[in-house]
Amino acid sequence: MDAKKIVLVGMPGSGKSTLGRSLAAKLNWPFYDLDDLIEAKAEKAISEIFSSAGEGYFRKLETSVLEEILDKKETFVLATGGGAPCYNENMALINKKGVSVYLDVPLNNILERLTNTQVAIRPLFSSLDTPEIILKLKDMHSQRNAFYEKAKIKLRGEDSSPELLIANWLPLLETKS
Repeated sequence: MDAKKIVLVGMPGSGKSTLGRSLAAKLNWPFYDLDDLIEAKAEKAISEIFSSAGEGYFRKLETSVLEEILDKKETFVLATGGGAPCYNENMALINKKGVSVYLDVPLNNILERLTNTQVAIRPLFSSLDTPEIILKLKDMHSQRNAFYEKAKIKLRGEDSSPELLIANWLPLLETKS
């Protein structure tokens, strides 16, 4: 059997890493967070990469690390960064090499999750106040949703529990990968 790869995509704060860890534990598969892999490769925090080299460099590095992990002959769950599917044909790559799952979480839920601590570690939000974060989220969603909608599986709001994903979508994982 081919190695299965479940790749979670969606807006920042949609719960990709949280669901990914839980799903991987339930399936007894390894879990990877693309942002963690990028930081390990660059040997610096994503915020440092953004500030020292810029978003363009970060997106190239992100694509390179994404290609590396998706080329592994291993079964795993991967949480991507919110922008990863939207650059450099990454969504096509994700769909070719794995089963993409879009966590479509309402923006007001995401805003509630973006506490001051979480905002501080997210370079695209770190210097913004709450009204600016709301505008940024709406703008990002309108730009990125077309990429997210290309996912093979879409989970809306409350559908994003690992148990529900496993129960309802595991048969699809067998046919879609």
